[in-house]
Amino acid sequence: MTSTGRFTLPSEENFAEKTKELAELWGADAIRNSDGTHLDESVLALGKKIYSAYFPTRAHNEWITLHMDETPQVYLLTGRVLAEADIVDVPLMDGFFEEQLKPNRDADPHKYWEVVDRTTNEVVDASLWTLDEDTDTVHVSGATPMHEYTVSFLAYIIWDPVEMYNHLTNGWGDKEHEIPFDIYHPATRKFVFDTFEQWLKDNPQVDVVRFTTFFYQFTLLFDQKQREKVVDWFGCACTVSPAALDDFEKEYGYRLRPEDFVDGGAYNSAWRVPRKAQRDWIDFLSGFVRANVKKLADMSHEAGKEAMMFLGDQWIGTEPYKDGFEDLGLDAVVGSIGDGTTTRMIADIPGVKYTEGRFLPYFFPDTFYEGNDPSIEGLDNWRKARRAILRSPISRMGYGGYLSLAAKFPKFVDTVTHIADEFRDIHDRTGGVAAEGVLNVAILNSWGKMRSWMAFTVAHALPNKQTYSYYGILESLSGMRVNVRFISFDDVLEHGVADDIDVIINGGPVDTAFTGGDVWKNPKLTETLRAWVRGGGAFVGVGEPSSLARFQAGRFFQLADVLGVDEERYQTLSVDKYFPTVTPEHFITADVHVDPAAREAWEKAGYRIPLSGCGGGQGIKPLGGIDFGEPIADTFPVNEDVTLLRADGGQVQLAVNEYGKGRGVYVSGLPYSAANARLLERILFWASHNEDKYTAYSSTNPECEVAVFPDAGQYCVINNTDRPQSTDVALPDGSVEHFDLDQSAIAWRNL
Repeated sequence: MTSTGRFTLPSEENFAEKTKELAELWGADAIRNSDGTHLDESVLALGKKIYSAYFPTRAHNEWITLHMDETPQVYLLTGRVLAEADIVDVPLMDGFFEEQLKPNRDADPHKYWEVVDRTTNEVVDASLWTLDEDTDTVHVSGATPMHEYTVSFLAYIIWDPVEMYNHLTNGWGDKEHEIPFDIYHPATRKFVFDTFEQWLKDNPQVDVVRFTTFFYQFTLLFDQKQREKVVDWFGCACTVSPAALDDFEKEYGYRLRPEDFVDGGAYNSAWRVPRKAQRDWIDFLSGFVRANVKKLADMSHEAGKEAMMFLGDQWIGTEPYKDGFEDLGLDAVVGSIGDGTTTRMIADIPGVKYTEGRFLPYFFPDTFYEGNDPSIEGLDNWRKARRAILRSPISRMGYGGYLSLAAKFPKFVDTVTHIADEFRDIHDRTGGVAAEGVLNVAILNSWGKMRSWMAFTVAHALPNKQTYSYYGILESLSGMRVNVRFISFDDVLEHGVADDIDVIINGGPVDTAFTGGDVWKNPKLTETLRAWVRGGGAFVGVGEPSSLARFQAGRFFQLADVLGVDEERYQTLSVDKYFPTVTPEHFITADVHVDPAAREAWEKAGYRIPLSGCGGGQGIKPLGGIDFGEPIADTFPVNEDVTLLRADGGQVQLAVNEYGKGRGVYVSGLPYSAANARLLERILFWASHNEDKYTAYSSTNPECEVAVFPDAGQYCVINNTDRPQSTDVALPDGSVEHFDLDQSAIAWRNL
């Protein structure tokens, strides 16, 4: 086993001896500085590859304080104010953090701002409102009493959001706030490139420029209590300027409204069905960002250095899965590893020489404090990432933050030693080649390939109540023995379904980018997918798949006939719905544990007779055994030929449907767990008529997974828990091998 390499260590000032010790212990071949730190000469002299974090658009207050009209800007939406007379005052900064944001009073407000009557959604004529600059209040006349009014206004971002987060988290006190700047302005753009050119000359010891990141921060706005107010890891809100808006109009032939950015308060969340203006702005912004990223990469190469992009912070506009990313000339991408999904988000990026994961926990005092055990989070993070790494290997690993904090926790130090050795061992055994995938699975949504492994996300690796039932799809797939791709509705409409796709998954709540919204009004979409499934394809729907917000042609799910399930939207209550008997045993649910007492109670209870008006089979006792997450109310089978696998509480949670030569499967939700990952795996194999391929290299224990590497002549079994586990693995020749695995263990065998 290789004992060194593939590991990047963070260091800081006055910590050389311990840095050397930990570098040897963890097998680090590279050392980096973190935000707010520098490397001592004695650290540079260790002979390791040197990464240096570089911030192209911050940390130069000497420049930007003289050009405060060239900071990045954002369209902000005020709170709604009720008019009680024909005059109403709307305060701009109520609810916003004044140390972060400042209204732009330099550009003509009547050209770039907008007052909207939110009751009618009509724009108020500019002649009817004025800005009081002394109080940052907009006075609106001619208002309609009992209507609500808002102002969408441009604001300067005067404190870099990430530096601000680090500042507040670490208690940096009176340390000067770093002001960001916007390279869309020619003078600032020249400053950025001139400064970088000089930096390259002044730092000959640096081998890798770790751009953290480039030019535009994802949407990260704080309130007056210094709490996150708007956070969208994909948000483009913090990318505007009057100059850019004017240039957009010249290039695209129409002018964007402030509403195109504030979006009624949604700020163009990635969950929203993308509109033309939103897509056009992404294209416009990406073109500008990428052209300038390439210049920085070229300059790095001319200076004999590698150019690495951190997928985080100011990553907006880079779009690593958008066509053309490989033309930027970047050598590597590094990103934060939160779970399996974010691991795949980094590992699958095309067009770079290598990828690197920054593992958790971050060496910050919010984790490394007396009485806490950071090794628990460290191992949990590693287990989540490892199952994904086996399916799509990242080349390198490392950590971030302040090494002096981590060094105070010997158990954590030992844990990282183990993780680093195991990471290298995986590479040594597999040659960095991904494990074999048995099926080809496509995730169908509005964004498609451009947002690969980015679906169902609001903040990086932080699912919430409304998202976790869908995010679990990706987390399950990230370490599953399938090949995953992301396709858009436009792909299907223009090209049909690729011949090599075995299963399509569409899932999410109604009227979101992930279910598609009004795209289902196009009959060509339903025609194409129906024909594909009837010809032998497999379609899996989760939540409210193929749904239209407006009841259309008697259906809510436009592919209800494929799925065998629809949702009652209070339009057909007078039509009875009859539930067939639930089938408790099926290939899909073979690994689902059901408590014997619950099974007995369920069998004794049976089903009530259909209720008058509503109809349907109302289960007296739930069969249970599966976590479906947040419930989807009032789903029902479209006929009695549908096979119900779970229908607790008078609605369908899991059903399968034969459709011509193909199959449809409906699942109401799928939070991540080992049991649910196993359930989804079985769904995919059954739906695609590949049940005969399931047994080989399957594990009897869902907490343990198997990865096969034919070229390396090996397979491994991993324990994804912090407890010992036992499992049997079925081999292709029909034999079975038993494994007893310690907590977090991995075991290798020859094929």
